[in-house]
Amino acid sequence: MFGGEHEQGTGMADEIEVDEKPTLKRRLILIGVGLVLVVVSWFVGAAVMPRWWAQRIGDMVDGRITLGSVLGIFFGSAFTLLALFVLWMGVRYRDSWRRAALTLVLAVLAASPNLLTLGIVIGDGSAAHAGERILDVDGPGFRGGTLVGTVMGVMLAFVVGFLAFSRGRNKQKLRDLRAGRDNAE
Repeated sequence: MFGGEHEQGTGMADEIEVDEKPTLKRRLILIGVGLVLVVVSWFVGAAVMPRWWAQRIGDMVDGRITLGSVLGIFFGSAFTLLALFVLWMGVRYRDSWRRAALTLVLAVLAASPNLLTLGIVIGDGSAAHAGERILDVDGPGFRGGTLVGTVMGVMLAFVVGFLAFSRGRNKQKLRDLRAGRDNAE
């Protein structure tokens, strides 16, 4: 048994056919359970996450406005660029709806620091108001810095995208010119 010998089975497993395709009923149940989990997670996150995020930022900044602004610019630009890069990769290499959904989830996760800060700024729940108070005292400058960094990240992504597009277009023009010159000779 341990030396590479194989036991012969009874053959019963070969006779059983397993339906690999999920039925419509099973898909609807899975979608329903997924939606319930998303809604429950949303409410729990809205009650807990803004306060938690503000405390983490407040611990890092510790009341220093310059550090708050610099960290805000860094978080805003870095996580905006990362999220846009993930979206670009998903659009560039899309081949199924599953990959598109995974790309969207990854982009949201990449942008989550900015989304948490946005939730504090525009949120109207008690956790968002507590987060605003924490950032006012312990994390001054972070919210404004995040806005500036996000705008910088979007602008930088557009500039890099434009340069990549124009480079590809110029390479194609060069190939066309070379092909035309070779045909003329």
